[in-house]
Amino acid sequence: MPHTYILYSEKLDKYYVGSSFDKDERLKRHNHSAEKFTSTGIPWVIVYFEEFTELKDARKREREIKKMKSRKYILRLIEKGN
Repeated sequence: MPHTYILYSEKLDKYYVGSSFDKDERLKRHNHSAEKFTSTGIPWVIVYFEEFTELKDARKREREIKKMKSRKYILRLIEKGN
């Protein structure tokens, strides 16, 4: 099932927004990443996610969240989701 997800790195005190068909497998890849940004924040944990029926909808939601460019918005999503 496709997801939009938000990861958190306590080490960096930063959030990462992404989308994937398999959020758990994607989290594993983020935590074993050679990519510059995600490798500096290991370990990442999933703090929020939304499920979708189509990956294109998950990617659209990812873009919406990123467009907000707001930590407060992300924190509100996490609060409402938990």
